[in-house]
Amino acid sequence: MQILTETFGEVLVAHTPDELTDDSAHLLANTLRRNAENGQVRIVLQMDRSDTFDSAGLSALLDLQDSLREAGGGLKVCGLTEVGQKVFEIVRFSRRVDAFESLIDAVNSFR
Repeated sequence: MQILTETFGEVLVAHTPDELTDDSAHLLANTLRRNAENGQVRIVLQMDRSDTFDSAGLSALLDLQDSLREAGGGLKVCGLTEVGQKVFEIVRFSRRVDAFESLIDAVNSFR
């Protein structure tokens, strides 16, 4: 599996896989950590395809967010599916990570 990314100014946008579970989330986090090591510490996750989540996947995202904040950046999410919104609400993930409806709003939130 390959993680598709694109850059908008100083913000890296990563498109998350269909399943954000242990294996895929760690691949995503490791890919984004490599980008962060190269100075891309402002990251938006476009989550419009992700419908399956587990605790390991969500924990990997929180760990990534902590690393990005320590480096002076941050993690935002956008485009959550209905399932994603429910999961984020139930586990109170939205209290830890800023979520936006649109990609443009998420990218602009870093300005």
